Amino acid sequence: MSDREICFLTATELSRLIRTRELSAGEVLEAHLAQIDRLNPKVNAIVTLVADRARKQARAADRALAAGNEVGPLHGLPIAHKDLVWTRGIRTTFGSPAYRDFVPTQDALIVERLKRAGAITMGKTNTPEFGAGSQTFNPVFGETRNPYDTSRTCGGSSGGAAVALACGMQPLADGSDTGGSLRNPANFCNVVGLRPSPGRVPTWPSQAGWYTIGVQGPMARTVRDTALMLSAIAGPDRRSPISIAEPGSRFAAPLGRDFQECRIAWSPTLGGLPVDARVTRVLEGQRRVFESLGCRVEESTPDFKEAEAVFRAWRAWRFELTLSALKPHQQSQVKETLKQEIEAAGKLSGIDLSRAELQRTRLYHRVREFMETWEFLVCPVNQVPPFDVRQPYVEEINGVRMKTYIDWMKSCWTISVLGLPAISVPAGFTPEGLPVGIQIVGRHQDDWGVLQLAHAYEQATGFRKRRPPICSERG
Repeated sequence: MSDREICFLTATELSRLIRTRELSAGEVLEAHLAQIDRLNPKVNAIVTLVADRARKQARAADRALAAGNEVGPLHGLPIAHKDLVWTRGIRTTFGSPAYRDFVPTQDALIVERLKRAGAITMGKTNTPEFGAGSQTFNPVFGETRNPYDTSRTCGGSSGGAAVALACGMQPLADGSDTGGSLRNPANFCNVVGLRPSPGRVPTWPSQAGWYTIGVQGPMARTVRDTALMLSAIAGPDRRSPISIAEPGSRFAAPLGRDFQECRIAWSPTLGGLPVDARVTRVLEGQRRVFESLGCRVEESTPDFKEAEAVFRAWRAWRFELTLSALKPHQQSQVKETLKQEIEAAGKLSGIDLSRAELQRTRLYHRVREFMETWEFLVCPVNQVPPFDVRQPYVEEINGVRMKTYIDWMKSCWTISVLGLPAISVPAGFTPEGLPVGIQIVGRHQDDWGVLQLAHAYEQATGFRKRRPPICSERG
């Protein structure tokens, strides 16, 4: 088996081959390091590499298997962590000059759990400055390019993670999602990104332990691999006051399910949002796939009228909390859109936030009632296909001007407000060969159901099998 063949095996299959010692953890790591060496200069997905440290971990992983030790579900699988996630002894910049040389003395909880499950840390993946905006570029490392067309963006903020997956540089990736940062880049890069229910993957360290709009979660090239990773990172932890008590191990079960008579609300514009015609054309052909699974699919959308005000208020509040720790000269260095977030937060009053919470509660119950009729909501992930990497954000869709740098991805952050589990799964390609994903949203805390429907859809389509063109290039 060649290095390139190893790199495009699923995480589930790689795990099996390592456990049966048909492949060593060292061989798997070296194959991925070679792929990074070959492709990363073209896309800039992995921004910090700790190859020697990873090799030591791989040797230890192989010794553990040789000794007959019990090992975790991700034993020997290499992974690079998002550069917003604390990694002990490894530079973590948040994509900002203010933290260019920051080296944490502890791991984030998600990193702790991945290590405990046997994953091998080999570096960090690129992200926008402080994760703001769904276009991955920053003044520390520059932009990350879409492997399906390197003149286009990969999305964000887990952009480096999605590109590394698509290029076979890693079999699994961690990410985070406030306004779509697990789903948006997965959609742009033809991989899978799951936004779990708040508390499903406990977040620590965190300045806002009760915050529910931002979550951490898994990304992979298949839904089964995404569930495998979730099994390792989900489960309760006292350091997170909103952590869900259900153990992560339940996500390791087989994903098969009969979807006969399952009711799906089909929402091609999520209530009238402007959607690029290329995205619409791709998604129009996917309704019949759900029907072929036995689902009853009807066009319907809940009323999301409060979502925008709620999201903008709590997002600005969170950025102010994060960035207020910066010294004045550091705040002056951040990108203009972050300065706008700080300014917006400064204008918020306690009354504004109390009204936002009242609106969010009212919205949640209205959508909850809607979802009692419909088990799933299916809609676009992004309103546009991947755009020019030199363009910071989309300014217009179908002649409709975007008011801010995040308006073009309302189809993602509208869902974030609700705290419902949602996943992006590959759904096809535009005429230019650019990936388009489809978003499946489930009921309150039904992450399992979302994974099951996504898996059934993936098995019926197979779009994930189309690799980026640069993976076939020589050199």
